[in-house]
Amino acid sequence: MLDSKAETSTTLRTPLWYTTATRWTQLTLAEDDPVKFDPAQWIDIFRRTRSNATCLSAGGYIAYYPSEVPLHYVSKFIGDRDPFGTLVDGARGLGMHVMARVDPHAIHQDAADTHPEWIAVDKDGQPRRHWAFPEVWVTCAYGDYNAKFMPQVVEEITRRYDIDAIFANRWQGHGVCYCASCASRFRESSGLALPRTTDASDPAWQAWVRWRRDVLTNLIVEWDEVVKSVKPHASFIPNMGSASLQEFDLSIIEKHCPFLVVDHQARQGVELAWSAGRAGKRMRAGFPDRPAVLITSVGLEENRWKDSVQTGDEIQLWVDDGTVQGMAAWFTKFNGVVPDTRWIGPMAEAFGRHATIAEAFAATTPTAEIALIDPATTHRLWPREEHARAEVHDLGVYHALVEARLPFEMISDQRLTVENLKRFKLVIVPNAACLSDGQCAALRSYVEQGGSLVAAYETSLRDETGKPRPDFALADVFGARLTQPARGVVKNTYMALGKAHPINAGYEGASRIIGGTYLLGVEAAAGSDAPFLYVPDFPDLPMEEVYPREEPRGPAVVARETGKGGRVVYIPWNIGEVFWHSLAWDHGRLIENAVRWALGGEPAVTVEGAGVVDIAVRASSDETVVALLNLTNPMMMKGPLRGVFPIGPQTVSVAAPKGKNRATARSLIVGDNLPVTGKDGRFVVTVPGVERMEVVQIEWA
Repeated sequence: MLDSKAETSTTLRTPLWYTTATRWTQLTLAEDDPVKFDPAQWIDIFRRTRSNATCLSAGGYIAYYPSEVPLHYVSKFIGDRDPFGTLVDGARGLGMHVMARVDPHAIHQDAADTHPEWIAVDKDGQPRRHWAFPEVWVTCAYGDYNAKFMPQVVEEITRRYDIDAIFANRWQGHGVCYCASCASRFRESSGLALPRTTDASDPAWQAWVRWRRDVLTNLIVEWDEVVKSVKPHASFIPNMGSASLQEFDLSIIEKHCPFLVVDHQARQGVELAWSAGRAGKRMRAGFPDRPAVLITSVGLEENRWKDSVQTGDEIQLWVDDGTVQGMAAWFTKFNGVVPDTRWIGPMAEAFGRHATIAEAFAATTPTAEIALIDPATTHRLWPREEHARAEVHDLGVYHALVEARLPFEMISDQRLTVENLKRFKLVIVPNAACLSDGQCAALRSYVEQGGSLVAAYETSLRDETGKPRPDFALADVFGARLTQPARGVVKNTYMALGKAHPINAGYEGASRIIGGTYLLGVEAAAGSDAPFLYVPDFPDLPMEEVYPREEPRGPAVVARETGKGGRVVYIPWNIGEVFWHSLAWDHGRLIENAVRWALGGEPAVTVEGAGVVDIAVRASSDETVVALLNLTNPMMMKGPLRGVFPIGPQTVSVAAPKGKNRATARSLIVGDNLPVTGKDGRFVVTVPGVERMEVVQIEWA
């Protein structure tokens, strides 16, 4: 297919085409696929999985069509074939949307010989061979290769094929490039030499992070403009994680990217299944009005086993959690040859469930009373390793909320405005150490207007550049001032229960519980309570010396009520991090108690029953949708699944919207009507049981 066919369907090719692209098949071809794979098999897979969109390998590192762009390497196996065009025709024949995948992160020798300036350079001044395939070269993402060569490729593909978008993989570069062009342009922009370390306090590193963001943001704009110059309805879609996308100027992303793709394909190691849904919440945290798509791999991501196949149950759980949390479904298969077909049936089943609930989800929007702040961009100056270490605070609190069955959404730290915050009754900040004065002002105003807050550890102790402050910027909000900076690792730490308080309830039989491993010293303001007090440190060896020497002193939890009806809890130690690592339920209970007390009443939606479930709530003026994903499994905390363990009855209780006094309910998964009882402004629905997932649709009158 070397020239665009006449467009026969105007419904597929409008600026809103992406709204009906909700179930994606991605096929990433290997170089020898043109002579080995069966396109008809893939057209059948499109049909069997009820996919309404596809992302197909087109060009960049290797072209799978007969490209005429000079130095655009075409697969040596292509012959007189056009694999990309054949697949495009097959997909369009099924009424599907089509996105062309390009990958610009490497080049072959002929391009390197002709344009050595296209090659990335390491800090020792050496051109970078590809780390996994040394026969080719890694490209500089910040120079002419992406700015001048790739636009030619993007234009050719968009012009010659019936597509709706260009999708770029590995387009962002791989760390600092020390080529002459980068060095010169960076110095012109910042007045500095390229950074030699990833130290967050290094002005050169800080400047490079900003410079890289600006260069890549411009690429998004430029490539999108190239696409639109050929096909006005089409777009450029960058492949990025939910956190990394929020490092960019949100207004630019919103203008040029009609939908967003989350590349979080499967568990890494023992990653929990709710990570799939969390990726969607994080994307929604920064872009609440943009559809988001979750990429799921059919194989294991650990050690890049790209031709592997996960168990069917694990595949389905990953897709289902993304579905429950409101994401469009996308599966990816590397290599057009299918030597192992065990993934096809499970993927078709998961995509089928997505199709079943699609109409109800499209008619509603996510809602919650609780918001968890995502501090991804306040930590953007930190190198990847430190960023990951900072993230465990959020993971611990996230898991505690899942276990506590407390529905919640997330807010990006770039969205910390009073207008966004006041949509929620309670905001949780597990450890946003770096907050600007403006962000702190928004949180302060939110609390002053009656909002509630739960915060922990070093939140607001640094400004947005990472510079330490002498005290919490939010000390007045916390009702606590800093008396001693963080110290740790501290072993064998404990907290004594203070006077009776809802936050220290549920610990009957205990006078003290375990504490954190990094501790701040604080003094509580007048009028604040201290439900827990620090037990002063004592040795953990020799065993004969393991006993407390002093009486408890200093607040380990500070709680206060505000004048406008809000409540604030501040925990001056690393509760999210230590819960994530130890999973001691005393810490999980403390997080739950703090959140429930700060919420100040029964949650609008509660779900009671045995098992562990990931909950999502959606609503419109006429209906509420409560989605339950069954996480209950003996392998839950390990990641891999060997089977499904159904759970018994679940009682869903929902506060009726104002003016509504009647309700009907049905199961979208099973298809049955469900009995509803109403009392005191709440309506209760009992779900008989949940195998994989259940979605309860309540219609109000």
